[in-house]
Amino acid sequence: MVIKGAGGGIGPSIVVCVADAARAADPALAARKNELYAEAIRRHGGDPLLVDAATPPDARRSAFETMAGLLLSGGADLDPARYAGGAGGSEAMERDRDAMEAEAWSAARDRGLPVLGICRGLQAINVFSGGTLLQHVSGHLGGPYGSGSPAVHPLRLVPGTRLARILSPTNVRGGVVSVNSYHHQAVRSQDLAAGLIASGYAASPDGQLVEALESTAGPLVLAVQCHPERRDSTPEAFERLFRVFVDACRGAVGARVPG
Repeated sequence: MVIKGAGGGIGPSIVVCVADAARAADPALAARKNELYAEAIRRHGGDPLLVDAATPPDARRSAFETMAGLLLSGGADLDPARYAGGAGGSEAMERDRDAMEAEAWSAARDRGLPVLGICRGLQAINVFSGGTLLQHVSGHLGGPYGSGSPAVHPLRLVPGTRLARILSPTNVRGGVVSVNSYHHQAVRSQDLAAGLIASGYAASPDGQLVEALESTAGPLVLAVQCHPERRDSTPEAFERLFRVFVDACRGAVGARVPG
């Protein structure tokens, strides 16, 4: 089905790729999770359009052709066949969502649009860019969303990166922020795709994990492994991340207007 966004607003139209809530064990909770991404975009003047794997192809193509930016959200594991991973810990996969998001990513890259990745979105950006994943990491999943206090851990920002300047603009050393943790797969330094750099690290039993990444050149590409749309467990500084992203999308609209 189509998950409708605001549509027709005055801000930049931003496609938000989400899970199909109708497939979830608790569709109402899944829909609420999806709406949190849309709310984050609206707070900063963007016009979100939520698209899932059940969105009809024509509507999907139209959204990708007219979007000013792309947000890839959290959800199920990517199919390891996309990165020659083989069997190694991947669980519930949604191959039709993988295909839909790969199409959205290609459209955004072809048109030079800003992209923001959150949780699965970080992993998708890395895989779509030619990187790989660690299919299971211990100690970072935490409890189900909405069931008690979330798992949290420090995120060490890499000095000089765009993310560090956004989240910790007065600390030239990059700083450390506390983030929530809802993932069981991860990216390590050796998994990073060419053209991407780590902008944040977190410790794990499996070594240092890349829990934030960004592009080295070209249009804005930013991604975080945590869930900043969940404001109850996220530092207020992450609102600047959404603001910078929406502003970049607004700039992308302006760049396409004839002089």
